[in-house]
Amino acid sequence: MELKRIKEAILTELLEDVPVVAITGARQVGKTTLAKKIAANTRENSEYLDLESPRDIARLQEAELFFERNREKLIILDEIQRMPELFPVLRSVIDKNRVPGRFLLLGSASPGLIRDSSESLAGRIAYEELFPFLWKEVMSKKSITELWFRGGFPEALLAKSDKKADRWLKDFLFTYIEQDLPLLGLNTDLTKLRKFLYMIGHQQGGLLNQESLARSVGVSATTISRYLDYLEHAYLIRVLRPWHLNVKKRLVKSPKVYIRDSGLLHSMMDITGMENLYKNPVVGGSWEGFVLEQICGILPEQFNIHFYRTHQGAEADIVITHQRKPVLAADIKLTEAPKLNPGFLNVIEDNKTEHNFIIIPGHDRYPVHKSVDVIGVELFLEKLIDFAV
Repeated sequence: MELKRIKEAILTELLEDVPVVAITGARQVGKTTLAKKIAANTRENSEYLDLESPRDIARLQEAELFFERNREKLIILDEIQRMPELFPVLRSVIDKNRVPGRFLLLGSASPGLIRDSSESLAGRIAYEELFPFLWKEVMSKKSITELWFRGGFPEALLAKSDKKADRWLKDFLFTYIEQDLPLLGLNTDLTKLRKFLYMIGHQQGGLLNQESLARSVGVSATTISRYLDYLEHAYLIRVLRPWHLNVKKRLVKSPKVYIRDSGLLHSMMDITGMENLYKNPVVGGSWEGFVLEQICGILPEQFNIHFYRTHQGAEADIVITHQRKPVLAADIKLTEAPKLNPGFLNVIEDNKTEHNFIIIPGHDRYPVHKSVDVIGVELFLEKLIDFAV
């Protein structure tokens, strides 16, 4: 089954503008497939090197010479975080022949964890994050409920059964914790790291309390900070920061934390089937996190996303800002008959947002207040760009 990737056009355009384009994102989200498709559609010749393959690593023993001899080709370097020493070589080669579209780098870690990339290739590289499949990419093939339950990793979403999807997700998480995170520099007690991740899952969408987590896991608060940093930059968790420009209010300053992929969350919690998901205490947080990821995946980069909460009771699950100005506020509810929380009206009053919604399952829309519409998630995602601008 072929599903659409909304990043393809963006990446193709970037290759026409800059010498290096880096596709980042979690493992197994389809970076390699997308890169090869772009290469096939845009170049007659390309070279693909997997930096987890000893054979391909051997071809780069004289990396600068290899790049020079293949200067007319698009060179794809997969899992670039395994060889950060290539970045200075890339800079040297590019500066000798600075033309667009020479290299396509794929990495399973954020630029912040790929040492030296931003410094070595400043002004020469553009980054794009590839999310697991988003609703806009699969809507013609899968229901939004299927996407929510299995998550967006292609191998899980397209598995022949929920059982096979769960098996793949468990293997994926094991590999990430046991192999990938240590490779990225997170040297720690893996049993405690796994416990920490499971606790985040049980508290999906909850406020972060580092001291409490540290006591429960049996590590220091400093170690919890390291866990958060690495897991966030490895695309496993999302740390959602509060919006706090309004200095006149007593604002909650702790971030909220989510397991990014809903299917991975459900597998971690041993949730089998939609019926069991609806009975599980994590269901509300799961739905909230799922909708959040869908929004983040299509929101233009000039916009930022936060939540808002004051000690006086004003609260919104999402506040989207543009140029340090709130433009949209939303609550996320797993019900088709939501009630308007008075605290949400306080958010609107505090932030003067023009677009305000209660996001629910489905495709409906109707007003519940002169300033607030209830809107189905499918319609909201279709109209999000219009709302944001």
